Amino acid sequence: MKLTIIGGGGFRVPQIFEAISSDGDHARVTELCLFDVSRERLDIINSVLMQLAESLARPPRVTLTTDLDEAITGAQFVFSAMRIGGAEGRIKDERIALDLGVLGQETIGPGGLAYALRTLPHARRLAERVAALAPDAWVINFTNPAGMVTEAMRASLGDRVIGICDTPIGLMRRAVHAVGSTPDAVDFDYVGLNHLGWLRRVSVGGQDLLPGLLASDEALGGIEEARLMGFDWVRALGAIPNEYLYYYYFEREATERIRSSAETRGQFLQRQQSVFYREAHQHPGSALALWNRTKHDRESSYMAESRPEEERDNREESDIDGGGYQTVALDLMSALVNGRESTMILNVANRGNVAELPDEAVIEVACTVGAGGVAPHNVAPVTGDMLGLMQQVKAVEQLTIAASVSRDRALAWRAIAAHPLVDSISVARKLFDTYRAEIPGVAAAFE
Repeated sequence: MKLTIIGGGGFRVPQIFEAISSDGDHARVTELCLFDVSRERLDIINSVLMQLAESLARPPRVTLTTDLDEAITGAQFVFSAMRIGGAEGRIKDERIALDLGVLGQETIGPGGLAYALRTLPHARRLAERVAALAPDAWVINFTNPAGMVTEAMRASLGDRVIGICDTPIGLMRRAVHAVGSTPDAVDFDYVGLNHLGWLRRVSVGGQDLLPGLLASDEALGGIEEARLMGFDWVRALGAIPNEYLYYYYFEREATERIRSSAETRGQFLQRQQSVFYREAHQHPGSALALWNRTKHDRESSYMAESRPEEERDNREESDIDGGGYQTVALDLMSALVNGRESTMILNVANRGNVAELPDEAVIEVACTVGAGGVAPHNVAPVTGDMLGLMQQVKAVEQLTIAASVSRDRALAWRAIAAHPLVDSISVARKLFDTYRAEIPGVAAAFE
C-alpha cells in the first residue's frame, strides 16, 4: 500500500515513519512517498528516516519526489501536512496581529485566517489532483487550520477527506485516566470545531463520571486543560474545554504573555528548526540525533505562553505521552483498511448533528470508523455560549473559504472583522491590508 505525505520534508514526518514501521495489527504501508517543494528538506528528512529504519521492525520503502502528480498517482492514502509560507509566514501571521494589539497565534484569530487564505488555494488544488489521479484514495488532513482546510477540500473529495487533530484525543486520554477507566470502556460526548471544543460527558457503564471528575481537585490536577484554565472555570462550564479555548477564554492574558515573550512560537520554531535543518544538512550522519534533540525541545515547549513563566519550558511528561497526529492518523488508516471498528474524534461534515450549523460545515466530533467509512456519533444539543461561539467561528471560517474561492477582498475583510478576537472593523481592515502587503501568499490569493 502506498502512503503519500504532502509536506514530506516537514519536521514531524519521522514520527509518522516510526508509527507505520512498528509491529502491530495496523495497516501495512509498503511505500512511503514523500512530496515537498524543497528537495533539500526531503533529503534531510530521508537521512533521519534511514537512520531510524535500522531500529524499526518493518520500515517501508521510501521514495522522494517534487512532482505532485507523481506523488499522488497510485496512492491509497494521502496525508496532507503542508505549510504554505513556511515558518516565515507563521511569524508574520502572529507578529502582524500582535503589533495591532490583537492575539497573534497560528490557528486562532486573524493569524489563523491569514494562514488559511494563503493555504486554501493549494489545498483545493491538491484535492482536485487526488480526485483526478487517485479517486479511491483517502485524504487525511493535518494541514492547519484543519477544520477550514478539510471543509474546503470536501468540494472535490466529499467524505473521502477527513481532518484530524491530536488535541482532543489527548484530552480524552487524560480524562479516561482521571476516571480510572480504559478507552474501550468509556462512552463520551465531545463536540466543537477544530481547536474549539468541549468534553461534556464521560460515561462508564451508563454512569456519567464527569461531574465527579470536576468535583475532585486531585482528578483535575491530572488534566492539563483544567490546570491551564483553572478548576473553578471548568466547574462553571460543567465541561472540560479543548486547550485552544484558552485563547478565547483568556484572550487578554494570552495576548500579553505572547507580547511580553522574547519571541513568538513561530520565531522559536523557525530558530530551532533552522538549526536542525542546517546542522543535519552539514552532518547527515547525525541527522537522527539532531532530530530527537529538537523534537523533545519542541514538544516540551508546546503552548508555552499558556503556562506560568517558570513552567514554560518544563511541560509535564504525562501531557506529551501517548502519541500525536501520527497515532491518530495510523489508527484512522488502520480502521478504514482492516475494518476493525475504532472510535476517535475527527473533523467531518455536520449533516444536522448540530442542528444550528449548516449541513456542509465541518465539525469535530466522536466518530466510529470501519470498513464502511466514518460514522459520526450523535451529540447532545449544543446551547448557549458554546453554541454561540461555534456559530460565530464557523461563520468566520465559511466567509474565509468563500473569500478564497471568489478572490473577494471584501469577504476576507468581513471574515477577519467577524472573528470574536478582533474587536474593531478598522483594525480588521489594517490586518487584512498588512497581511496582503507583507505575506506574498496572501497577496497571491487575491490576484
